[in-house]
Amino acid sequence: MPTMVDFPTIVKEALTIFGEVFDPEAARRHFAEYLTGLIVAENKTVNGINRECALTTDQSCLNRWLTEGHWDVTALHDKRLAWLQQAPQTRYSARGVMAIDNTLVTHEGTLLEDVGWFWDHADQRHGIAHDYMISHYVYPSGAHYPIEWRRFQKRAAWAEGAFKDHTARCIELINDAITRAMPGDLTFDSYCTSAKVLNHLHSKERAYVGDLKLNRQVVYTGREQTLPEVARQRPWEAKKPVRMGRTRDWSCSKQMRSPAGTHPGRMVLFWRERGDQEASQALVSNRVGWEVIRMVLVYRQRWTGTETFHRDGKQQLGLGDGQVRSGEGQTRHVSLVSVA
Repeated sequence: MPTMVDFPTIVKEALTIFGEVFDPEAARRHFAEYLTGLIVAENKTVNGINRECALTTDQSCLNRWLTEGHWDVTALHDKRLAWLQQAPQTRYSARGVMAIDNTLVTHEGTLLEDVGWFWDHADQRHGIAHDYMISHYVYPSGAHYPIEWRRFQKRAAWAEGAFKDHTARCIELINDAITRAMPGDLTFDSYCTSAKVLNHLHSKERAYVGDLKLNRQVVYTGREQTLPEVARQRPWEAKKPVRMGRTRDWSCSKQMRSPAGTHPGRMVLFWRERGDQEASQALVSNRVGWEVIRMVLVYRQRWTGTETFHRDGKQQLGLGDGQVRSGEGQTRHVSLVSVA
C-alpha cells in the first residue's frame, strides 16, 4: 500500500532551498519524491520509492529523471554546501577537521557501471561493491556531513596511461577542499597515509594527522628502521599516559620522517600497557610542535566524520540501495543521499 500521500515538511523546505536546480515542475516533484523515499521508504530503490507514492507516474519516469534528466549534480552539490554555511553548527571553522576515508557500497548484481569485486576488511571477504573515496567535514560541535566523493574505477575502465588509483583520488579530494577554501586540519587512516599524500598536504601548508601501518619504514637516529624496531628501543620511563575518557594508553612521540618524505614529522607510538614491547598504533603529523593529545583529538574526528556517515547512509538513507546501472545515475544517487 502507498504510504506517501504528501511530502513531509522537511522535504517541502528542501524544495525551497534546492528547487531552483530542477526545472520544470515535474523534475522538482521527482526530487521531492526521491528525497522523501530515501528518508521513509522501506525499499529505497527507484521501484521501491515509486511504489510508496500514492500519486505518481510510472516508475520509468523517476528512473529517467535520475539517470538522464537535465539537471546538474554539481549545482545540487554546491547548493548543499552553501546552504550548510548558513547555520553556525555546520559553518566552516578553523577548528573543523576534514576526514577522508573510503567505503564499500555493496550490491547484488555485476551489471552496474564501475561495480567490481573488492576485499571487505570488515567482513574479511570479497564482495561485489562500488568503492567510494569520500571527504567529510566535522565541526567541533560534532556535526558532520560529506564534502565530496570519488567512485573508484578499475584500471580496465581507463584509457591507457589515464588510470587514477586511490592515492590520486585522495589528492583530488584534498584539492577540492583547498579550492573551496575550507579551513581546518585533515585526518585519515593508513589507507591514505602515503608519502605522496603527506608531501602534497605539506606543500599546501595544511596540517594533517594520519594513521601509520606498523610495518612502515622511518628515518630515525640517522638510519632507516621499521616502526616496531623504533618501538622496542623506547625505554619504560619514556612512555607517558594518554587518557581519553575511561581509556588509557601509553605513548611516546619523536620527530622522524619517512624515507620518501620531504619534511620532518612528529610520529607517536602507542602501547596498550606500559610494559609492552610491541606498539599497538602509530600516528604521524607534519605539525612537529603539537602535543600528543592534540594529535589524538584531531584523529578521533575520522570516526565521527566517516564511520557514522557510512553507517547512517547505508542503514537509514539507502546509500547502498541504488540499483541504476549507469555511473551518472549512481553519482546522482549518492548526491541525493547526501542531501537527505
